[in-house]
Amino acid sequence: MSLSATDMGQFDATAMAALVRTGEVSPTELVDDAIARLEAVDGTLNAVVTRMFEQARERACGALPDGPFRGVPFLMKDFAAEVAGVPFFEGSSFLDGYVPAVDSEIYRRFCAAGLITIGKTNLPELAIGVTTEPRRFGPTHNPWDPTLTPGGSSGGAGAAVAARVVPMAHGNDVGGSIRIPASACGLVGLKPTRGRGTLAPHYGDILAGFFSEHALTRSVRDCAALLDVVAGPGCGEPYVAPPPARPYTEEAALPPGRLRIGYATTTPLGDPLDAECVAAIESTAALLTELGHEVEEATPAFDAMELWTKYTTLLAALVAWAVADWSRRLGRTPAAEHFEAFVWAFAERGRGVSAADYLLAMQDVQAQVRAMSAFWERHDLWLTTTLGQPPVPLGTLVYAGDPFELRRRMARFSPYTYLANASGQPAISLPLHWTANGLPVGLHFTARLGEEAMLLRLAAQLEQARPWEGQRPPVCAGPVAPGPDGRQP
Repeated sequence: MSLSATDMGQFDATAMAALVRTGEVSPTELVDDAIARLEAVDGTLNAVVTRMFEQARERACGALPDGPFRGVPFLMKDFAAEVAGVPFFEGSSFLDGYVPAVDSEIYRRFCAAGLITIGKTNLPELAIGVTTEPRRFGPTHNPWDPTLTPGGSSGGAGAAVAARVVPMAHGNDVGGSIRIPASACGLVGLKPTRGRGTLAPHYGDILAGFFSEHALTRSVRDCAALLDVVAGPGCGEPYVAPPPARPYTEEAALPPGRLRIGYATTTPLGDPLDAECVAAIESTAALLTELGHEVEEATPAFDAMELWTKYTTLLAALVAWAVADWSRRLGRTPAAEHFEAFVWAFAERGRGVSAADYLLAMQDVQAQVRAMSAFWERHDLWLTTTLGQPPVPLGTLVYAGDPFELRRRMARFSPYTYLANASGQPAISLPLHWTANGLPVGLHFTARLGEEAMLLRLAAQLEQARPWEGQRPPVCAGPVAPGPDGRQP
């Protein structure tokens, strides 16, 4: 196969791995092609902050594990998951000079699956935010319109996958950080059940399991197959999710059956939904009805302001912990000048939360989760949009001096995603709607604890009924002619 004449962007990761297995393309060719694709668009996107080109080429030439994604190029988010010998920033100048000595377990699992990482992606400082505009590396631009946000915190990953640099990329999620960029960039984004994977060796959990690891993909089958790769406990986990009945790859190939689905066109906090989001929900509800599902307008009953207020209290404590954790690990004393103003203000608030206050806030969040969870006794899934509006201009969601006001702007932009983090439930964003001017709007499905299989079955059915693979953004990497030595530039 001649890569100079082949658009590898037409292939998802599963298809790329099949080409490697049959010998039609080599891992080295795929890696060089992905590097060329990255270099072609990243001057516009600013999606990747650390390049690992030589490591990737060396790995591609070696004896790769015979995993499900052998030879497929990949990107790691530069947050929580560390790669030995590669500088690590988490979007913050405070970490300048830190180079991890050991790999995180999730990176080891990606490597064991045969994936080859070519770089690390951009994110907001310490992953705090729903847009990717860090001071340390500058903003990432949305490939559908570079004036718009790609979402956050996995915004670099979302932009790179949407632009066809790689078929999928690592992401993680403590309030929507996989699903938000999935919506803004027109991708599949799954947040797994609490305890589905591992944060070893550095952490047992983060914020009582609100934090999850997975990825952004273009296809449902890649999402399912990669979940098989990352799922499963490490040694000494504080808790684990119930094991699946069969591999998720098999689940995604099964029909979903007739599901009871409730949908909402209002937000929990009463903020208005953009008209495109309302249209997206109503259109998707109609499609689900056509597919034979039982669909009705219905919303979980809980005190949304109480949950949101206490959730942000917990997030403030999380930011204070993150600063303290890095201070201890690096042996450095943090100061305001080391961090962006919003991160420092959030950390200052968190330092004022006592141990008792933290536990009371967690108790109050859990009380609202109990109330909310009654919805899933009557329904299998809850349908909303992922975001309250299509992607907004860069600069819309940055700090302007009032931390509370910015948090409310963030909540209006992403009114639903944090609920599944608080409850531990799995949730997925699917690119099922496009605005009149060609911007993606993700549809968000939340299932009961442990029911990723249900989400993947339905997602596969919807992908077949309303395919999205043909949707390509204006900033999109294509085939690049090789240089004089035959290597992709």
